[in-house]
Amino acid sequence: MLELRPHERLDDLVFDGLKVIQRDDEFCFSLDTVLLAHFGAAPRGPVLDMGTGTGAIPLILTGRGVTDITAVELNPVMADIAQRNVTLNGRDKWIRIVETDYRAIRSWARSGQFDAIYVNPPYREPGKGRESLVDGIRRARHEETATLEDVLSCASYGLRYHGRFRMVHIAERLTDVMSAMRSFYIEPKCLQLVHGRPEKKAKLILIEGVRGGHSGLEVLPPLIVHEADGSYSRAVLDIYGKP
Repeated sequence: MLELRPHERLDDLVFDGLKVIQRDDEFCFSLDTVLLAHFGAAPRGPVLDMGTGTGAIPLILTGRGVTDITAVELNPVMADIAQRNVTLNGRDKWIRIVETDYRAIRSWARSGQFDAIYVNPPYREPGKGRESLVDGIRRARHEETATLEDVLSCASYGLRYHGRFRMVHIAERLTDVMSAMRSFYIEPKCLQLVHGRPEKKAKLILIEGVRGGHSGLEVLPPLIVHEADGSYSRAVLDIYGKP
């Protein structure tokens, strides 16, 4: 029987029967995590998830047929939760949780080891936006432990030639994101803007780049999360497998 520790709760990923333990005093996954895990075709080769948190992205990817995932997490509390979530859902055969700093990727991975790399990084630069007083939440939201350049440097090293990099970020930093990707030889190839409602400005971006790819960006139709009446859009319901 599952025993929850203080501050923990059990949430439903609403996909493939998956459940996740989360803590109310640490960063919890949200819709941006789910959207990223469903962005693009399912990879065929080894996958790396940088800063896995609760392990939600690897868990969803296994539901999409991915069977070789390394998930790295610096925060020991979250690394423990991620491992428990993997075991809880019977995914130990397919997901390996590693408690380490992904910025030290050259010490624990080979160059070009991964077919695809996913990351839901800290969105804000230090000093910008409201900063949480809770260390784990603040570090997940602000670039204290890893900058955007750190993320792209690690991804460029870890990806095979023509491997795919997938990231979710805030729309206001799109220029920073695309500039950093090109600086580290990851060519932006596919972009989708995410809007909370049809009439609202985009808040998030989903972006895919190819290591060593040629120029040429495909811009997908915008992804709308909520209809005007507040209900989930057809696109989001399809992701969750809802009629």
